[in-house]
Amino acid sequence: MTIDIRTPLARYADRLHAVIGDGHHVASPLGAWLLLALAAPATTDTTRTALEEALGTDAKTAAEAARALLEAPHPLVPSATAFWHRPGSGTAGLDGWRATLPGPTATGPLPEQAGLDAWARENTLDLIDAFPLTVTPEVLLILASALATRVSWMDPFEVVPADALGPGSAWAGRLGRALRTPEYGHRCWITDTARAGTVAVHAAAARPARTADRVAGLLVVSVAAASDVPAGDVLAAAHEVAAVAAATPEDHLPASRRSLYDLPLGDAPLWTLREEPGETFAPGGREERATAVLPCWSAESRHVLAAPELGFPAVARVFGELLGAARLGFEVAQAAMARYGRYGFEAAAVTGFATLDCLPPQGVVRIAELRFGHPYAVVAVATDGRVGGGAAGPWDGVPVFSAWVADPEDVPEIDLADRYDGD
Repeated sequence: MTIDIRTPLARYADRLHAVIGDGHHVASPLGAWLLLALAAPATTDTTRTALEEALGTDAKTAAEAARALLEAPHPLVPSATAFWHRPGSGTAGLDGWRATLPGPTATGPLPEQAGLDAWARENTLDLIDAFPLTVTPEVLLILASALATRVSWMDPFEVVPADALGPGSAWAGRLGRALRTPEYGHRCWITDTARAGTVAVHAAAARPARTADRVAGLLVVSVAAASDVPAGDVLAAAHEVAAVAAATPEDHLPASRRSLYDLPLGDAPLWTLREEPGETFAPGGREERATAVLPCWSAESRHVLAAPELGFPAVARVFGELLGAARLGFEVAQAAMARYGRYGFEAAAVTGFATLDCLPPQGVVRIAELRFGHPYAVVAVATDGRVGGGAAGPWDGVPVFSAWVADPEDVPEIDLADRYDGD
């Protein structure tokens, strides 16, 4: 049976992005949450409540969900976990917990720094060069996760002058070119959200991975709200919208979208809406179409995840009990990167948690062109269907990466030429 962790992950993402703030960044809430879930089987009465509060679900459910994800890896989102400890620091309690780890989790003696860096590169498609923590003599153990993706869009973007981002966009003056959705293949709509109000949405699908019984994909959803809506609220709305988008068939728009005929014609901060005569078989002779203009963007981030609300102080107490230490310090950090361009999307994150000995803790056709011309949110959500129907796989609807785009980039020269399959 598939365990649905979308709501706990969205809640955790809300906390994580609140700690990070509203600067340009990318992160993987899933990468951090997985470490909490792996530690969950070791909790006792004194640590379980705090850890479950951060996880957003009970320890048993979290551990089972983590196992399901790791033992049925997504073909478009390579994932890995590892646990290493310093020789001589083991205990019977630690050995017992280690036996609960999912089979794919690597275990063994604590590597030197070069070994950790190599693990990060090997498990992120060479997108992350260095492990986010440094091995020092005080480090007793490290728990780590890695996630990565490198996908091509089913349908590449077109390139347009950056002024298509709209006269109100400061980015239009900075950039020379932007991306516009192709005639077919991408989905664009306007919808209402609980946290961010009415938003513009764009969803681009990666080329899926198919086997005899599985169709696995990745959907990258961009969500723009009014410029005065706080980043945290837009990111929360993006997770809400991404879950709906992933559950909607790829050739349909969500039923919750706003009808363009319920909106006034003309310019608005997030779109321009016009009406023109056109031939259409739409009911009542009233068809709706939408396109979107977005910038290229990339981000490289490092996040310290020691805030109490992120759960790792509780994990430090868990390992303190396992090691029989009254007090252990800890370090926890995540390195993440992402690139969004004309032809595809790539992202990766490595999250590392370390315990430290003797250190302190941390008819008419109505057409809308949606404009992502000021900071906006992005969520990449996995899909995991089965050929011929049946229950979806464990990755279905799981948000993998999320970003706040505040520093866009021009379309690179290499992407100006049209590419074709096989090039």
